[in-house]
Amino acid sequence: MRPLTEEETKAVFEKLHKFLGKGIRHLVERSDEDHVLRLNRNRVFYVRESLMRRATNVARDKLVHLGTCIGKLTHSGKFRLTVGALDVLAQHAKYKVWVKPAAEMQFLYGNHVLKSGLGRITEATPAYTGVVVYSMTDVPLGFGVTAKSTSDCRKMEPSGVVVFHQSDVGEYLRSEDDL
Repeated sequence: MRPLTEEETKAVFEKLHKFLGKGIRHLVERSDEDHVLRLNRNRVFYVRESLMRRATNVARDKLVHLGTCIGKLTHSGKFRLTVGALDVLAQHAKYKVWVKPAAEMQFLYGNHVLKSGLGRITEATPAYTGVVVYSMTDVPLGFGVTAKSTSDCRKMEPSGVVVFHQSDVGEYLRSEDDL
């Protein structure tokens, strides 16, 4: 495990900023205990600083996993959020979308959220920004990127895409070996 380089840190924070906005500060500077981002085998982990210090006693090649895996860095240097980041994003998300019970399974199968399946959406959500998708009972299901702003969603037809799917909790079953 090693700290992220400046370019890697920039890529991670740019992606997280799309979902968290100014709340990204609360991600690292928490009131209960400080957390850090660490890289191990191209995977980015969000871990408590005290736990990370204890893990220095374990050899790098023996360490498999530490903390919460929030994403991975591609070979080209871009950062891709994984479903492991859902808990972190759900705690600090700026924009949220709730889907109707009938549309929950469609989203969990990897499909986009349509206007007909939209239950609620945070006011003043801009287009092409990161959102966390919830069920109507406030259970986080996944995350994606809005296709339209809140005002545009009111005017669109029922078959129009509201949120582009990026990741969901069904991914644990679909991509079990890759996670």
